[in-house]
Amino acid sequence: MDALPAADPRYLKRRVKGCSLDVHPTEKALVVQYEVEATILGELGDPVVGERKECQKIIRLKSLNASTDTSSLARKVVEECRLIHSSKIHEVEQLLFYLQNRKQSNDDQEKKRISPRDLAAYAGVELNEDASINSVDEYVELLYEDVQEKIRGATLIFQLARNPDNLEELIQNETALGALARVLREDWKQSVDLATTIIYVFFCFSSFSQFHGLVTHFKIGALCMNIIEHELKRHDLWQDELQKKKTASEESSENQNLKKDHEKSFRKYQSLVTKQEQLLRVSLCLLRNLAEDTRTELKMRNKNIVHMLVKILDRTDEELLLVVVSFLKKLSIFLENKNDMAETFAVEKLAQLVPCQYEDLQSTTLRLLLNLSFDTALRSQMVKAGLIAKLSSLLADEGQRQLSMCILYHISMDDRFKSMFADTDCIPQLMKMVFECGEEMDVELISLCINLAANRSNAQVMCEGNGLKMLVKRSMKLKDILVMKMIRNLSQHSGPTKSLFLDHVGHLAAQISEDEAEEFVIECLGTLANLTIPDLDWALVLKEYNLVSYLKDRLKPGSAEDDLILEVVIMIGTVSMDDSCAAMLAKSGIIPALIELLNAQQEDDEFVCQIVYVFYQMVFHKATRDVIVKDTQAPAYLIDLMHDSNAEIRKEEPSQLTPETGSTDTRPENKNTLTRTRTQHKQAQEYDEEWGKKIQNEKFRWYNCQWLEMVENSQMDEAGEPFLDGDDGEPFIGSGDILDRPDLFYSADGIVSADGVISPEFFTDFHNGDSGFLGSSSDPFVTSTQSPADRPASVYGFQHVRNLSG
Repeated sequence: MDALPAADPRYLKRRVKGCSLDVHPTEKALVVQYEVEATILGELGDPVVGERKECQKIIRLKSLNASTDTSSLARKVVEECRLIHSSKIHEVEQLLFYLQNRKQSNDDQEKKRISPRDLAAYAGVELNEDASINSVDEYVELLYEDVQEKIRGATLIFQLARNPDNLEELIQNETALGALARVLREDWKQSVDLATTIIYVFFCFSSFSQFHGLVTHFKIGALCMNIIEHELKRHDLWQDELQKKKTASEESSENQNLKKDHEKSFRKYQSLVTKQEQLLRVSLCLLRNLAEDTRTELKMRNKNIVHMLVKILDRTDEELLLVVVSFLKKLSIFLENKNDMAETFAVEKLAQLVPCQYEDLQSTTLRLLLNLSFDTALRSQMVKAGLIAKLSSLLADEGQRQLSMCILYHISMDDRFKSMFADTDCIPQLMKMVFECGEEMDVELISLCINLAANRSNAQVMCEGNGLKMLVKRSMKLKDILVMKMIRNLSQHSGPTKSLFLDHVGHLAAQISEDEAEEFVIECLGTLANLTIPDLDWALVLKEYNLVSYLKDRLKPGSAEDDLILEVVIMIGTVSMDDSCAAMLAKSGIIPALIELLNAQQEDDEFVCQIVYVFYQMVFHKATRDVIVKDTQAPAYLIDLMHDSNAEIRKEEPSQLTPETGSTDTRPENKNTLTRTRTQHKQAQEYDEEWGKKIQNEKFRWYNCQWLEMVENSQMDEAGEPFLDGDDGEPFIGSGDILDRPDLFYSADGIVSADGVISPEFFTDFHNGDSGFLGSSSDPFVTSTQSPADRPASVYGFQHVRNLSG
């Protein structure tokens, strides 16, 4: 076959068959489908080898518009295209009529992932000629001429590359792509237009993932990074030079030549910046496409792409800023890039773009800020940049409302910033949205409200007018758990806000039943438990809504979820402040139920703290004190709390004083668990002599455990000689309880009597500094990290703090 003379027509027969017509799916063009049959004939004309190939030709109709005569255009198409037989002229006319009336589709733009602004704003250097895919080799030849011819050749190739249908054919021409890459690498500094046009060609390829390997092969990404870095340095030099001329003209205001020179330089600067920003824009678009590969993105990060992008945020061109912000948004999902943005104070520059008249830029900026708002340090930067007020102003814009609320929600999670919302119009807008929404409420909206309600200043704003009434009405009507959470947060603040709840106690108490959803009941109980209002008659509430039996039934371990049981305990602690309520609860048998629950939940610090708080309230009332001290083992459990394994329970807090009998108390998170325990010990000691002695001995053991351990365990002195044995070799201590050996106690001028009885006055005198007994720095047996002056003004030793979330 190779020996046959290919140019001799006697041996080759070519025939076109099966021509069909259709319209192009996206462009104003006709598609001609045909089949070519090629046959090689022998010397006698017999077919030797035959081959068939399906081909396609696209006829683009640039002149077709609404006023075009389709009949005339159809005749012209048939005359110029030999593939279409004259008998098909009527079919061509019908297809042209369809194209003339078809609405332009944007599917091709979505497919290419090239937004109109990415290409339409730059069509290359203006030329009076149209590019042809068949003349690519001629355009490549131009790349070897001078700069102007290189620009012309690159522009013609760019015209072809803008059409996705030509990319497959262009990628086969490795010579053309190699020449473009060479010219860009060698001559990009000579002409911004040349560099921009060539990068646009490769950008068209980068818009398709399957062509990324081609762009990477010619190292266009690395070259773009170098170009961006160089251009940013050039911009700094331009600004410095312009500033010098401006300063000189201002200092010599009478010198018109300096003023004209500055104005000329400024116009030149603006022209240079416009071209430079076009180059930066297409370079960043190409890099953003290549960053789909995380390995490529890591290489960019190693070359400080984040620092470059943040620096470009100082520009004013909205198209360029959109590319930069969208690139930063893509990069921000990785921790390393987010840290780079924090180091370069990107948030401060982004805050200048909020609000923005350019909707796309505004939306992209908010999405980037949302990504960054997951970081605590960056949230602080957002607050310092004044974003709370700026984002609050965007709540009125439905298009930006969702993103703004999400960012504000993240900021509201930090207690340091909650109070700042009260100084803006954010809360009135949120309340308006809550009241205007239907049965379904956006989770972001109610979540933000719940967080803000935890601040006292915000709560006062929320409850202004009929705010609280409307919230309660909505929660009761829709059984909305999230709105109820918001109401619960509002109820925890003391002052005028809490007094507003007096009108709604009945509505809340009516929801506490087995018929309601458990989560909703939990929030109602929590709200009622926060209402420590002196004017509230809790006894009447318990009777009218039959709450005592419900509370008692829920105290049984396993009767409900732990969250509900815990809220029941907290509720009991609140109503126990009232004397009549405490007596009512004691008669119902709730105290033994609490003891049983304490035994079952002894490993749960939250339960322990809240139950102790109930006992703390009840020991102030005579009716309940009898039950606690005589009929239960509550004092024994309270003694055990002195040896709790939780370090927070044993934490010393000298500044907190033991509350006096009859004083009002706050919730457990604001009081010390051991403080309450000691108060109850005091009550028990004064009320029952036997328990008083047990508590006194246990306290002595606890406060002097180190000395007692040394006395019980040490047998030899430093010389190895026994020093605790008597003459007969028997130990001084013997086998009895050390507390039964008062002769072993230190005596200081009669403080300890001969019978070993230690009175409470001893501890009082000791803590007042009248004794150098236990805990003294001179005592070799007791090691202490605090001096006697640090001890609290209490006869029961150090205070202990138990931190709870409430």
